[in-house]
Amino acid sequence: MAQRCEDLGERRLVRRVAEILGISERDDCAMVEDGENYLVWTTDMLHRRADFPEIATGWQIGWMAAAVNLSDVAAMGALPTGLLFAAGIPPGTEVEYVEEIFAGMKDCARTFGTRILGGDLDSCDELTLVGTALGRVERDRVLRRRGARPGDLLCTTGTLGGAGAGLRVALEAEGKGIGSDPGLVALTRRLLEPSPRMAEGRALALSGAATSMMDNSDGLVLSLYELAEASGVGFLLQEEMIPIDPLVALVAEDREDALDLALTAGGDFELVFTLRSDRIGDAADACGLAVIGTVAEEGVILASAEGTEELRPRGYDQMKRPGR
Repeated sequence: MAQRCEDLGERRLVRRVAEILGISERDDCAMVEDGENYLVWTTDMLHRRADFPEIATGWQIGWMAAAVNLSDVAAMGALPTGLLFAAGIPPGTEVEYVEEIFAGMKDCARTFGTRILGGDLDSCDELTLVGTALGRVERDRVLRRRGARPGDLLCTTGTLGGAGAGLRVALEAEGKGIGSDPGLVALTRRLLEPSPRMAEGRALALSGAATSMMDNSDGLVLSLYELAEASGVGFLLQEEMIPIDPLVALVAEDREDALDLALTAGGDFELVFTLRSDRIGDAADACGLAVIGTVAEEGVILASAEGTEELRPRGYDQMKRPGR
């Protein structure tokens, strides 16, 4: 029986394709040398049914489409130079709705210091948005997924689990709305209006303190497996140090459920990075951060008062679309 993509999973399929194309390393962006700089490119495809809950507005769809691409540029420590978008629009879509989508794209790009340069538009059975973000970073400041070494500190920006909790709220609200509860509204905005960490990524690059970095858009644990593979290391996380978004408590069943959202739910678009322990001061001066563990020899291990456990590589997989 022929093997199906959904059986293989997104990451194993990407590895197969990378082998065919002769791509030996995978970072958040592709890079090309340009004098003393690297030019960086990234692209992401989003679909109406798979990637956006029913409650998402046209403006939020556009904002998110731009934000997910800019987040990859941030993870390289680069400055954005522009975005391109190809949009597949169902012919029966209301024009005003399409205008809202592109307004959201424009507002996101402008908020983070760049603009939409152009793109393509065509008809499609399902609303499909394909974004490409471009950026530039000095060759001696670029941050990649490889570079972590045993003994380095493991850190993250922001808090974790908010977007996953927001997705739970959004799915429960389909067809009936979320009401006016400010906490639930804030959670859905955390999901649908993510803030790519452009300033933080750039500041960390300029500080020279970070040894590796990527965004955690598919969940913290999956991101750590990606970093571990790229650097040939492992990670030891400390449960009590993981910064769970306080709003997660509004929907989590208990502490264990809240922790699971922080570890495995995607969509937070924070930066997860490593740095030498003697450079923690420089990194803290560059941006707000939380130390959540250390770089180890192998494995992705969670330590708690009850002991240690090896975490399975769980998170958002585009080939297996839970709840979307």
